[in-house]
Amino acid sequence: MLTSIRGIVAASLLAGCGLAATPALADEMDPPSDITVSGNAALVTDYRFRGVSLSNGNIAIQGGIDIGHSSGFYVGTWGSSLTSGAYGAIELDIYGGWSGDIADGVSADIGVLYYAYPDGISGADLDYVEFYGSLGFAFGPADASVGVAYAPDQDSLGDQDNLYVYLDLGAGIPDTPISVSAHLGYTDGVLAPDLLAGGPDDSGFDWSIGADFAVTDNLSVGVAYIGTEGASVKNFTDDAVVGTLSVSF
Repeated sequence: MLTSIRGIVAASLLAGCGLAATPALADEMDPPSDITVSGNAALVTDYRFRGVSLSNGNIAIQGGIDIGHSSGFYVGTWGSSLTSGAYGAIELDIYGGWSGDIADGVSADIGVLYYAYPDGISGADLDYVEFYGSLGFAFGPADASVGVAYAPDQDSLGDQDNLYVYLDLGAGIPDTPISVSAHLGYTDGVLAPDLLAGGPDDSGFDWSIGADFAVTDNLSVGVAYIGTEGASVKNFTDDAVVGTLSVSF
């Protein structure tokens, strides 16, 4: 299904570009395309999602492709390797939405995301849908964003819902290739860290602090300290230091 979706999108892009394969003279006369395609790939020492490890403390390979339009609308897909008995070895996410500036120094992002686990336990209903929105604020070399993600009642969540709210802060250190970041999130619902770890609390915080070093414009390395509130299970909800090697293209 994912391959089919990508094929449809690719065909639409070619149709929209129209003269993309025509002689150079025609290309020179065409205005710049309203469509942009970008990609990313990463190697992480542990796949942590809202503080919880989905790779059992093991290395994970991740990557994604995004297709954006000048209007602000976008679609994309992202995947990661997993180490999970129930969810299998692969997570594939499909998402779409709109992002753009709504005021000077203020941006917005809204959309819907589908989490898929194609090789999970046979017959199990594991995939789920989440709606998200955020506001971003730029302050010179620093930025901040506040966001919310809501997964409504659905079979894969045991007919329960989940609410996640978060605050992200980031800043580049002037005249250096180094940036620092901090994150604080709060879960209320079936995906709370303590509940996932076997505890009784269906709400709780997660947090992280980190730094990234831009090796080139497209290559960076990073390290982050990540933790959660509630029961601490080794290689699952315990605090961890996570390293990242990422590339964009």
